Amino acid sequence: MASSWTGYSPTPVSGKSADRPQLAAMLAYVRDGDTVIVHSMDRLARNLDDLRRLVRELTEAEDAPMATLLLSVLGAFAEFERALIRERQLEGIALARSRGAYTGRKPSLTPGQAEALRARAAAGEPKAGLAREFGISRQTLYSYLPRPCRRPRRPPGQGIAGPGWPDG
Repeated sequence: MASSWTGYSPTPVSGKSADRPQLAAMLAYVRDGDTVIVHSMDRLARNLDDLRRLVRELTEAEDAPMATLLLSVLGAFAEFERALIRERQLEGIALARSRGAYTGRKPSLTPGQAEALRARAAAGEPKAGLAREFGISRQTLYSYLPRPCRRPRRPPGQGIAGPGWPDG
């Protein structure tokens, strides 16, 4: 009787990912005489070379020319199908952007709230309290505030020690 191994993972992993712990576990578990059933070849291997490597590892048999040809053709079709899917996905994203569907995240504060926040922060109110009151994180609060003026950098050759010192 053939042994049973379930490669179900609650977190799906893409076939294009090189780090696939469930595949590694299956390869370690599978024994001579077991049958491996795969939903789709593009879920098993990232590309044709990867597919050939996996099949050689699983079968450990001599490469028959007809088997190699069939595997190459089927693998090439799976790779082609994956490329078409990616192309269609990129076209769909471009169309969505053109009609304004990809506008990014909505601002946390309205323009009026942002102006009130800036005024109160400039008046010296504690930033943590303002963040709590406006229902935003401190990081978001700081993104609404103007950046503080930075001190200009010292010109080269003018170190902190002054003239006569090694860095001065």
